[in-house]
Amino acid sequence: MTEKVLSATKPDAIADFKEGVSLLKNGYAQRALPRLRRAFECEKRNPYYLSFLGLCIARAERKWDQASELCEIAVQLKRSEAQFHLNLAEVYQLAGRRSKAIETLDAAVERFSDDERLKRARSRVEKRRTPVLSFLDRDNVLNRELGKLRHRALKRAGKENE
Repeated sequence: MTEKVLSATKPDAIADFKEGVSLLKNGYAQRALPRLRRAFECEKRNPYYLSFLGLCIARAERKWDQASELCEIAVQLKRSEAQFHLNLAEVYQLAGRRSKAIETLDAAVERFSDDERLKRARSRVEKRRTPVLSFLDRDNVLNRELGKLRHRALKRAGKENE
């Protein structure tokens, strides 16, 4: 009898998790929260459940300490999952801890050098400089090209000083 109960709750946890992640990705953190909590209650050491529950708590309830703790545990349990690093960095960013988010993403980019999601997330978190030509749009071709030149020049100047 207990076997049937266990096998019945496991698929429910997986279904809850999948539905919760789907809702979370579509911007419905409040609706995702009970589903992710149910999945987590079934299997508290599952790093996937921990990480996404942490992200959901950050988005829905703004409980930064609880959210970051869950995401940090998930990263410790499974360092090889890039998504966990992304979730942790987002929690830090939402909590206003930009430097911690950048630190997390930098470490993850070093570990998973070929993961474009990490590189994109890193560039979004990074503080952007003002456009070179402030009277033109940031997306203007002149600003884009001059910005790239400025970036290369500053990067080179920084390396020479080290």
